[in-house]
Amino acid sequence: MTTTLWILQGVLAFVFLMAGIMKLMQPKEKVVASGGAWAEDFEANHVKLIGAIELICAIGIIAPPLLHRGMHYITSTAAAGLVVLMAGAIYTHFKRKEYPFMSLNLVFLLMAFYVGYYWCPVMNH
Repeated sequence: MTTTLWILQGVLAFVFLMAGIMKLMQPKEKVVASGGAWAEDFEANHVKLIGAIELICAIGIIAPPLLHRGMHYITSTAAAGLVVLMAGAIYTHFKRKEYPFMSLNLVFLLMAFYVGYYWCPVMNH
């Protein structure tokens, strides 16, 4: 595995692990107060669900390559989950006219796409 891929997977795992834990452990109001104004558009349970998806994807992005278990389809599936999640985040921020957040989410989307493409058994070189 290349150094770039390890860095991308590490960054994605760290960012989404922290974001997922934050959304799961804090009430919706605290998520909104800590800079997540987007959460105003969602029910509290939906914010928790987004956090759970982020947490699961973070683990799926990093665990299989670290464990050397040959289950790379889990990594590509987790990356695909993050791509879909970030597409939804971009749409939400677009509706709210929060354009700087859209850019950041696009970067995460592209990172996740690259990781998913690399590990995808169908697309793999």
